[in-house]
Amino acid sequence: MAQPLLFDLRGKRVYVAGHTGMAGSAIARRLAGEGCEILTAGRQMLDLTQQSDTERWLERIKPDAVFLAAGHVGGIFANDTFPADFIADNLAIGLNVIRGAHKVRVKKLLALGSSCIYPKFAPQPMSEDALLTGTLEPTNEWYAIAKIAVIKLCEAYRKQHGADFISAMPTNLYGRGDNYHSKNSHVPAALIRRFHEGKLATVPAVTGGGTGRPRREFLCSDDLADACVFLMKYYSDLQFLNVGTGEDVTIADFANEVAKIVGYKGKLAFDTSRPDGPPQKLLDVSKIKKLGWSPKTRLHDGLAIAYADFLAGGGRATG
Repeated sequence: MAQPLLFDLRGKRVYVAGHTGMAGSAIARRLAGEGCEILTAGRQMLDLTQQSDTERWLERIKPDAVFLAAGHVGGIFANDTFPADFIADNLAIGLNVIRGAHKVRVKKLLALGSSCIYPKFAPQPMSEDALLTGTLEPTNEWYAIAKIAVIKLCEAYRKQHGADFISAMPTNLYGRGDNYHSKNSHVPAALIRRFHEGKLATVPAVTGGGTGRPRREFLCSDDLADACVFLMKYYSDLQFLNVGTGEDVTIADFANEVAKIVGYKGKLAFDTSRPDGPPQKLLDVSKIKKLGWSPKTRLHDGLAIAYADFLAGGGRATG
């Protein structure tokens, strides 16, 4: 059954914070068919970690709606190496955008979080109720704490001021516009780059980090964008919602699928001296599915899109 329309995007001024990132760029693409005016500002124009700059920008453009997809992101290595950057930058971005949006009377805001907000050993699949019930994964707790703060900011502004601010927690993403940095990328982008380079160099084996046994859930960024637009239009409540596929695979199986897409014919090895992270990360997506949303992109098809984008130079930070 279709949900009643709660917020009509047609004719609205919509600010996408973080439009150059994988999630933000997907949201901007998805909004192109909604009949709204899409507002963006690159980092050279606007540093969202600066409160006064952020508030002046929002006051000048006066958006009707905001998608908060901006953030300082990276994989296990980056999180573990630069903890101060990850907690400080993401706290600042979240606070500045959310507080600034309230000051200029934004009608609706959706903030994106991350599945790393959940305890390391949370029961699987992880429901929204698992938040703050246990110890976080040590390698990314700095980023997780900042994202938990963003959730609580949305809840607080709703409770105290009646602001229609909501938040969504996506699972691990892949897709167009990913970050393919040799050290700071997430698993999907790192594997695409390694297998591609291995194919070109005809190396006999490509090595991944950890044991390959942890189970992960992967969502195409275009599906996330569709979910975000869906929630902006049809959802308004205090509770944040998980966004994912509800299915997971081992890292080893995922890597083998990437190898097939790339066309790498060598072997896959694992460096067990590197950390695995949590043994499993699978989201309980029953609440968003009950509202009427579900992902459309199969893993094989989504990875093919991501690899084609990589070959076309669509990735970022390929150093």
